Amino acid sequence: MLAFMAFTVTMTCISLVPLSTSIVRDLSPASSDSPTSSASVLLVTIWELGEAAGPLVIAPLSERVGRLRVFHGAHLLFILAGVLAGTTALPSSSSSSSSSSSSSSSVPGTDASSASAVTRFILLRMLSGLAVAANVLNPAVVGDLFAKDERGAPLSLTILAPLVGGALGPAVGSAVAERWGWRAVVWMNVGLAVAAEGMFLVGFRETYKVAILKRRARRLEAEAPASDPEGKAAPRFTTAFEEQDRAGGGGRLRDEILRPAIVMCGSGVLLLLSLYGSVIFSYYYTYSTTFPTILQEVYKLSPVAVGSCFCVFSAGSILSTCICNRFLDRIYRRMTLLHKGVGQPEFRLPLSAVGAFLMPLAVATYGWAAQLRLHLLFLLFSVCVIGAATMLALIPVMAYVVDAFGLYAASAMTGVIVTRCLMSTFLPLTTVPLIGRLGYGGAFTAFAAGSLLLAPIPLLMLRYGERWRRGSKYTREASWQG
Repeated sequence: MLAFMAFTVTMTCISLVPLSTSIVRDLSPASSDSPTSSASVLLVTIWELGEAAGPLVIAPLSERVGRLRVFHGAHLLFILAGVLAGTTALPSSSSSSSSSSSSSSSVPGTDASSASAVTRFILLRMLSGLAVAANVLNPAVVGDLFAKDERGAPLSLTILAPLVGGALGPAVGSAVAERWGWRAVVWMNVGLAVAAEGMFLVGFRETYKVAILKRRARRLEAEAPASDPEGKAAPRFTTAFEEQDRAGGGGRLRDEILRPAIVMCGSGVLLLLSLYGSVIFSYYYTYSTTFPTILQEVYKLSPVAVGSCFCVFSAGSILSTCICNRFLDRIYRRMTLLHKGVGQPEFRLPLSAVGAFLMPLAVATYGWAAQLRLHLLFLLFSVCVIGAATMLALIPVMAYVVDAFGLYAASAMTGVIVTRCLMSTFLPLTTVPLIGRLGYGGAFTAFAAGSLLLAPIPLLMLRYGERWRRGSKYTREASWQG
């Protein structure tokens, strides 16, 4: 169920990526050419802005009321956002066709209505990203259900499922849109979300032990007699966790929402890795927002062929995920032996260094392949390498954060996710003006130069990370055990 919902979320996000320009054009007046490029980019990246805000509420709320209620609430909001997106501008779209032959005095009203429709659709995409609970809660639920030495396979399943959705989404979305239009893609995704929520309603049970124990305490209170034979009131059943809540005061939820920012600001190591990881991940969106235009305008491919070409990024991502699963622990054990059996979180980072130096080469190749109109295989190969470099760079960083921050790992990870989402929302917005000024080759060379400046960070962490970690109480108190 967790894997299917993760697949559905990625399918919903990615299936509209190659269609973004068509959606904005359909919802915008024909005369407004200038805002179309920026709006189509924002339509893709705004999802990440929603995902930046969602974890700040979803994670602590699940620790207050349990996973079950948060899942159901988030899924219903996700479905509602999809339904509203599917019905966006239906009246104006029908009226615009009938008013095409009418007088010019009706054009301003139509323009305003269409512009409002684009804005509404973009805001609904952000709401969909805000309602994504799978990315935040799936690892937590796996931790609830499985012992530490049994979590590898279920975690791999929840990681691979979104990659499959990312591979199928553009191809399926383009094929459906070519035959029935982009609204059919939106309704297809709504159908998947409804099916996933139906599975959760039928088969999912609460997994968080705090919520389970609180519910058991309430049931014991209800079953207990009102008073004992001596007339004394029945004792109130409570849990140790409720006692901790009372001792912590009434602002615990607020404190948990603020904790990721506190941990982030209190650790230079986390700030450095968050900057590195967020820039690396944002290249996925810089490629996603330019790839359809390049394939259609430079290589003259059909919409279905454009959607199929997105699979190469997922192929590279899946390859790197398999490499990390196979070699991440082996490299760690080998380095531990070389350091007299003393393990350190930094031993997770050698593969990340490989991805960091591979990314600038892949990004520059992508831009110049489009600029010079090289054979399509060069462009697809560069996209595959971007996907491989992204996962090689990020998966070891996630493992490092979990190892280095110990009890603060959840807050640290939330800070990394929020930073990544914010960077992925706004950095791709610079691609359109850069391409207009420098061309594809120059624009992506500039991006490659930026990633090259950050590439030494994993190597610096390998060399000085242990010393830097001691400067923060959040990593100093993590009591790492190899």
